[in-house]
Amino acid sequence: MIQLGLALLVLIVLVFLVLRWLNNTTNHGEFVEVPDFSKMSVMDMRKSVEESNLRYEVLDSANYNPDYPRFSIIEQNPKAGEKVKENRMIYFTVNPSGYKKVTVPQIIQVTQRNAASMLRAVGLDVEKVSYRDELGKDMVYFIKYKGKQIKPGDKLPKTSKIELVCGNGNITEQARINAESN
Repeated sequence: MIQLGLALLVLIVLVFLVLRWLNNTTNHGEFVEVPDFSKMSVMDMRKSVEESNLRYEVLDSANYNPDYPRFSIIEQNPKAGEKVKENRMIYFTVNPSGYKKVTVPQIIQVTQRNAASMLRAVGLDVEKVSYRDELGKDMVYFIKYKGKQIKPGDKLPKTSKIELVCGNGNITEQARINAESN
């Protein structure tokens, strides 16, 4: 009976000592508030993370967001204001330097309406539609970007605004002669 009592006492003392050791080594009840890193440059973020006794990992670049400066933090996990332990890993998503490039689709000899929807599908916008004397009414004959003619397959930054040059349905005498000779 005495041995059972001593074993129980040793077990209680051992559990008490282990709990005290865990409290001290895990900093139980001690937290660091995660700062707000949004719109901060990567260099400033590194300095701030080190000052806060945290660690970080940059996951990847997201799609370009024009509301944030280039190469700045656009997302973080855990969020700003959350309480975490010291040395916790914070994950960041960085704003790239600009929009990714997209390929101009084949829209020559396509109606203006279909061409506009094909361009929107890849992330380009129609800024202007101009017309010239060509037989196909509302048929796309040329594509321009910043006043220069481009071809299908060329690469442009996403959200670029382009001009469609379409036919107005009229044909000049010279164009009629050229068409008949072909």
